Amino acid sequence: MVNNSKKRLTVCYFGTYTPEYSRNNILISGLKKNGADVKECRTVTKGFLKYIDLIIKHWRIRNKYDIMVVGFQGIQAVILAKALTRKTIIFDAFASIYDSMVMDRKNVKAGSLFARYYWWLDKISMTLADIVLFDTNEHIDYASKEFGVKKEKFRRIFVGSDTDIFYPDKKENNAKNFTVLFYGSFLPLHGIDHIIRAAKLLEKERDIVFEIIGWGPEKGGIMRLFNDLKPDNLFFTGGLNKELLREKIAKANLCLGIFGSTNKTKRVIPNKVYDYVSMRKPVITADTLAIRELFEDDELMLVKVADHLSLANAIMTLKDNRKLANDIAQKGYKKFLKFATPNVLGRQLLEIINENEYF
Repeated sequence: MVNNSKKRLTVCYFGTYTPEYSRNNILISGLKKNGADVKECRTVTKGFLKYIDLIIKHWRIRNKYDIMVVGFQGIQAVILAKALTRKTIIFDAFASIYDSMVMDRKNVKAGSLFARYYWWLDKISMTLADIVLFDTNEHIDYASKEFGVKKEKFRRIFVGSDTDIFYPDKKENNAKNFTVLFYGSFLPLHGIDHIIRAAKLLEKERDIVFEIIGWGPEKGGIMRLFNDLKPDNLFFTGGLNKELLREKIAKANLCLGIFGSTNKTKRVIPNKVYDYVSMRKPVITADTLAIRELFEDDELMLVKVADHLSLANAIMTLKDNRKLANDIAQKGYKKFLKFATPNVLGRQLLEIINENEYF
């Protein structure tokens, strides 16, 4: 239950996090919407000096807050936080650095010195924090088993979407083409190769146009596949700011989530899915245990993991049945309003803070 006493809760949001990143922005704004004061103690300084900067900034507010939240990505900041305060530390892990860098992206070879370094960073940071936040129960199950941290320490808070930017557009879309849109980093979990292959299958459907927005580590491989298949119904757009991205989503007829075959694909509900449903758009994404923690069959169009034929068939189903597409969009939006707005998520974080009377 949210604290209703006269004392106004003050949260120190601590670390090297980026406040504009969706996860941090949504939780910070959610806390404020629910009546908490938030003192941001963060640094943009690089290298070792960032820790000195954080120490100095924290010293100025050390007696002016009730509880500390270490924002994402703050894996090393948790260690410093433990040395600076005796107050409760909530660590928004959100994603395992070991899982991301070693197992999913494979930037680091499994079993190598760097892989062990990332593993121990995850282990130590989660052990030192009093409460650890992840976005899905699938992520919590993984982290608890992989790093040997008791599950009782973890709490789930969905990602959500910034409703000040991503909200339903009242204008009618009268475009001639049926636009299928994807945005995001080019990472293994996204399965962009399956989108390209689905576009090739639907090449003869002359009014279907695919747009992929973004860039990332796998761009080289993605572009090689695109150049090999040469689907003439698909084009790429570089990264856009949130306002321009919103305009693109508003004009799309259908939006795409993730389709990769990595284990991380099965553990996340990505930002993009929340942004799409917050704009009341019909969404197709892979059918995983994580996605079913929030959404049901009639709220998203769920397809087989890493299966471009299943994706292509789903696109045609929603293109040919606009009523079904609209029903899915409406129901997905209602689910978002109930469980994933900044106000709802901020209230959940306050309930986590209050559940054991931490302050």
